Amino acid sequence: MADSSFDIVSKVERQEVDNALNQAAKELSQRYDFKGTGATIAWSGDKILMEANSEERVKAVLDVFETKLVKRGISLKALDAGEPQLSGKEYKIFATIEEGISQENAKKVAKIIRDEGPKGVKAQVQGEELRVSSKSRDDLQEVQALLKGKDLDFAIQYVNYR
Repeated sequence: MADSSFDIVSKVERQEVDNALNQAAKELSQRYDFKGTGATIAWSGDKILMEANSEERVKAVLDVFETKLVKRGISLKALDAGEPQLSGKEYKIFATIEEGISQENAKKVAKIIRDEGPKGVKAQVQGEELRVSSKSRDDLQEVQALLKGKDLDFAIQYVNYR
């Protein structure tokens, strides 16, 4: 019997991020506590730019956006938001959406699988993803449960389960 396998990836659905951003922008335009604060959120190239006239307001814009991301099923581990910066009279926060598993993070996950996972499970790094294979599907499910229990500092999904 052939080995069963699945891939561990870190991908974010760009359309869902866009939807969350649009929902946050709409909420900012409608909420009374954001009236007159110049609070905005929009794409700036491949980054997300949040602006407001005070540091507290721009942090509140970030909070609204994070809430919308969670509601759309996007892990906050994929969001990399900077600190508020003063630019003229406006405070700005630039945020990026992190995708792909870096080599060092892939090696970290592979080490966890090797050390704590069931015997006979192999993990190999393939670019920005990690292929996990084993003869037993039960072992693969055990690996998924093991990784869900770990507090990794990046978002992971399981794809190509076969």
